[in-house]
Amino acid sequence: MPRTTLFHESLLDTHLVVDVRTPLEFEEDRLPAALNVPLLTNEERVEIGTIYKQVGPREARRRGLELTAHRFPAMVAEIAAHAAGRPILVYCWRGGLRSKTVASILDLTGHDAVQLTGGYKAFRQVVTEYFEPFRPPAPLVVLHGMTGIGKTTFLLRLAAAGHSTVDLEGLASHRGSAFGELGLSQTLSQKRFETLLWDTFHRLPPERPIIVEGESRRIGRMTLPGNLYEVMRESVKIWCTASVETRVGRLIEEYGLPEYRDGMTAALLRIRKKLGGDSYEELAGHLERWEMGPFMEGLIRGYYDKLYYKTREWTEDATIALEDFDAAQRELERFLATGGCRNAGMS
Repeated sequence: MPRTTLFHESLLDTHLVVDVRTPLEFEEDRLPAALNVPLLTNEERVEIGTIYKQVGPREARRRGLELTAHRFPAMVAEIAAHAAGRPILVYCWRGGLRSKTVASILDLTGHDAVQLTGGYKAFRQVVTEYFEPFRPPAPLVVLHGMTGIGKTTFLLRLAAAGHSTVDLEGLASHRGSAFGELGLSQTLSQKRFETLLWDTFHRLPPERPIIVEGESRRIGRMTLPGNLYEVMRESVKIWCTASVETRVGRLIEEYGLPEYRDGMTAALLRIRKKLGGDSYEELAGHLERWEMGPFMEGLIRGYYDKLYYKTREWTEDATIALEDFDAAQRELERFLATGGCRNAGMS
């Protein structure tokens, strides 16, 4: 019998984490930094499941042995090479036969391996409970502002300068607007998004404020888990500003690429009803002629500024101009250094 262990975050730093589920299961979601060494292929897992239901567990196990026994030496060699002397944590869907088999073989061949009790299912419960209710490891500071102001760019600059940040749009692979999919592919699952978010939050130091960008409850197809959205609404709020001219320039820089043309046309068509017929035709004409300045300004005035932050049920704790990112960073740092989080009711 292999040794077993309950999940703890420290295992991710001390062990090589090995996922022995199928590639499809692994693609949907997995533990952070896990290595996929599947015991069964996608098709074989279906076959084994069918035999289990139609014939019985004994025949299913016999067939499983036929399919996998010849792979054991190569699997052990691959896992050992990646472990490089580290202990090994092996898991499958719910801590069943697949992870037990691989952990046993590793143990028999002299490797320090343990099986994760409850498997991925147990880890998934940890992630779910982390956000219900969500208690951030440090106070949240939320950047709000109109589309095109440069909040994401500012957030990334803050991260590069050593601030604790969480890039919700980056993790979701979506910019959170009607044109948010341009140049991105939001193929990840909701479970995967939540795991990435959990991993990001739990690795941040507890003593520094965490800066995030204000988002709606949904980012493309992804939904903020648990009560994270409500916590953000109650957190420190920074209202970011910039001129329309600056916003137009930044939107052109981000979206005004010829390879995005078809995607922009499709996105514009999706918001046709909200724009109204005349506005849509005008913007479509600018897009067809590739007149990016009038097109982006028309989107700002006729769509974004009418739809987003039309009314705010809260008062910001500070206002920062993002015309100059360096100056904005200094201003935000002064706000944080003078106890802005505490003054806003955070601890």
